[in-house]
Amino acid sequence: MTQTSVTPLIGSEALAQLLTGSDVVVLDVTVHFPPARFDGDYRPESGYAGWVDAHIPGSRHVDLMTTFSDRDASLHFTKPTAEQLSLDLAAAGIGVGSTIVLYDQGSMTWASRLWWVLRNAGIDARVLDGGLAAWTWHGFPVESGDEGAPAHSVAPWGVVDLDLWADRDDVAAVSAGTSSGTLVCALSPEQFAGTEKTRYSRRGHIPGSRNLSAKSLLDDNGLMLPATDVSVRARELSASAAPIIIYCGGGVSACLSALGLVISGYDAIKVYDGSLEEWTADPTLPMVTGIEPAEGDRCRES
Repeated sequence: MTQTSVTPLIGSEALAQLLTGSDVVVLDVTVHFPPARFDGDYRPESGYAGWVDAHIPGSRHVDLMTTFSDRDASLHFTKPTAEQLSLDLAAAGIGVGSTIVLYDQGSMTWASRLWWVLRNAGIDARVLDGGLAAWTWHGFPVESGDEGAPAHSVAPWGVVDLDLWADRDDVAAVSAGTSSGTLVCALSPEQFAGTEKTRYSRRGHIPGSRNLSAKSLLDDNGLMLPATDVSVRARELSASAAPIIIYCGGGVSACLSALGLVISGYDAIKVYDGSLEEWTADPTLPMVTGIEPAEGDRCRES
């Protein structure tokens, strides 16, 4: 498979048509993330119970807290090793010829995260536009209960690495101006400015960053904005230097921003996997508060 052979987004009507065919794997990858009650309040919760309550017929729930994430990493939701990815694909019944559709019960961030993991491995997958809410809004049926569709037995298969991830050194070099690129923070404007409580060690954003909130790319119904509208917002970043390196708190919302930019024609994109969970844990790495992504970040550093 190649990463460009299918459109990354799929609408509810198109998915309903797909479900009449064969070898379609639909995965609910929801994780719930309550807002921080205080700085450092990190409480991810499995979305399995929500899947049991209501899910797309024939779908299965995959817990990204333990699957398609590196279980041995010190950070949460870290990209899996090639070996683990191959095994997790096989366990989910995803073969080389499978049509893969991902959705979540929220704002597409978790579905986008797994989409990016698979994209980096050269594997086509599609994200359900608007997630479960859009599916039900269109009047399509849901099922309840914990008996998901059984995973077909498939052999582990080889994956590639298309180098779509950035690491801390990549980000530090762009932030310091010693390497070309554009840093984009996918968190809300309030998180970017440091005026809201954070799940991580310190508030604010990485020096030199610009803000493109992932949720700002969705309309009032939770659907992705038209590609032309996303392009307009992206141009406001003045993102003249490639690659665009997107980060957030833990490398999840960043993948939704990446999805929006990809469908709008941007190619040179990387996601900082460790994001602020990794960056803010090192007190030697600077953070900036305030709303101005100014030249050299003239706002207060922390």
